[in-house]
Amino acid sequence: MTQTYVPPFSRSDQSLLARWFWTVDRGLVIAALSLMGIGVALSFASSPAAILADEGLSNPFHYSIRMIAFVAAGVGVMLGASLLSPRGVRRVAAFALVGALLVMAVLPILGNEAKGATRWILIGPFSLQPSEFAKPALIVLAAWMFAEGQKGQGVPGVSIAFAFYAVTVGLLLIQPDIGQTLLITTTFMAVFFMAGVPLKWMAVLGGLVMSGIFSLYFLFHHVRERVAKFLAPGQEDTHQIDRASEAIRAGGLFGRGVGEGVMKRHVPDLHTDFIYSVGAEEFGLILSLVIISLYAFIVLRGLSRAMRLNDPFEQTAAAGLFMLIGLQAAINMAVNLNLIPTKGMTLPFISYGGSSMVAMGLTMGLALALTRRRAGAYEPGTGRRPAPKLGRILP
Repeated sequence: MTQTYVPPFSRSDQSLLARWFWTVDRGLVIAALSLMGIGVALSFASSPAAILADEGLSNPFHYSIRMIAFVAAGVGVMLGASLLSPRGVRRVAAFALVGALLVMAVLPILGNEAKGATRWILIGPFSLQPSEFAKPALIVLAAWMFAEGQKGQGVPGVSIAFAFYAVTVGLLLIQPDIGQTLLITTTFMAVFFMAGVPLKWMAVLGGLVMSGIFSLYFLFHHVRERVAKFLAPGQEDTHQIDRASEAIRAGGLFGRGVGEGVMKRHVPDLHTDFIYSVGAEEFGLILSLVIISLYAFIVLRGLSRAMRLNDPFEQTAAAGLFMLIGLQAAINMAVNLNLIPTKGMTLPFISYGGSSMVAMGLTMGLALALTRRRAGAYEPGTGRRPAPKLGRILP
């Protein structure tokens, strides 16, 4: 006997949760929750090996317990943010960006240094990485400013957006955090392009970005080292990426089995930056494809919904947030697969880390809020509405 699915709310229910349930994209919510569930499962696989690097820890599931708490916080932030109106999204992004920049400004004085970088500030037993929250906040604020500039009412939206971008990147380079700098730059330029900037401006800005990347190579010694390791693996110490690659190869199609991974004991930062290799060894190519498919679903479905929005701000902000998630996931997996030089960047929703998990919850929540079905939010039918061009407000 088949059972018919009964939704938890009727369409006539006007409560806040009922309106949220019927207007939010439940497929995107389920995909994000699935990735978080995979993250919790992989934390139990990686935690016993990860504590071996910390002599002060005795509980083999120390990181797993904390991961569950981080996921709970991330889910709460995601669902809470998804209830916001577009105006609420702008306000939260503005406060988050200002707050993150203020904390980043004091990191050289009060921050905690680890592995040659000062990216965290200790708050009791936890560490806060403000740059994680600056990423989605900057994207939303930039989209807002670009939209305001399009109205032609004297608001220097483009100048304000680029000023916040310059401050954010400047503070990231002081830490230094080259990976986050490149991620923010790529996503920011994508939002600028989606806002309708003429191609000639994109060509000029693209040239400036490439010049900046070459400058980073000569200014930062660790960047040169990582590039050298990638280009000449036989001549440099590539222990970390070699062990991660071996773990992925050892997993094969179906993996070694739950808890049977061997190479994870030799992979540094296996529960954070290299959690993908842990999952690939124990669960094989099958889990890898599931993870990739979930990220692809989030990005493609999110962009599809964003491009049908009527409002230029909502359109570019939502698209930028979904791209941010996809680009960060692609960078992390590419590092694990030795396709690009190593970067200290977490796998969204899966890697261990409180700041990363909560910030990703905020990113997804803001994107869900912007793409909710509201009166007048979407054009009739399924056609796309091209974003107005910024050309008329640029000199």
